[in-house]
Amino acid sequence: MRRATFLGLWALAGAATLGGCSTKPELYAEEGWVRLAAVPGRPAAAYFIVHGGPKPLNLIGVSSDVAITSEMHEGGMAMKRVDSVPIPAGATIAFEPGGRHVMLYDMNQGVKPGRILSLLLTFSDGTRLRQGARVIAAGDPAPGQ
Repeated sequence: MRRATFLGLWALAGAATLGGCSTKPELYAEEGWVRLAAVPGRPAAAYFIVHGGPKPLNLIGVSSDVAITSEMHEGGMAMKRVDSVPIPAGATIAFEPGGRHVMLYDMNQGVKPGRILSLLLTFSDGTRLRQGARVIAAGDPAPGQ
C-alpha cells in the first residue's frame, strides 16, 4: 500500500511540474522599423511583428507621435487600406514590405535615419502596446538583410 501511495504522489508531483511548464502566449510586438519616403512629403512606411496573446484580438490602429495620420494597408503596389487586422491567439503576424504595413502621413521633417520612433499599437479590447521602430533611409536595406 505504501508503495502505491508513493508512486501515486510521485506521479501527481510530476504532473504538477509539467503543468507549470506550459505558459499562455503573451501579446507583444517586436522588430519595429520605419522606412522614410524617397520623395519629401510622401508617407513613410512602418513594419513590425505582432505575437498574439491568449485570446484572439484585432489590431485596430497604429499611430506615432511624429506623424499626423496613419493607416494600416495590405499589399504592395496595389495596396488597400484596412480598418483592422485579426491577430489570432498565439499567432505571429508580420507587417513587412510587400504585405501588411502602416503608412505614416505628414511625418515631422526632422525625423532622420538612425532615430528610434515610438509606435502605439491599439487592439480591439483596449490594450495598447508601445513599440520602438528604427528609422532607415528610403534606399537602405531592411534591418536584418
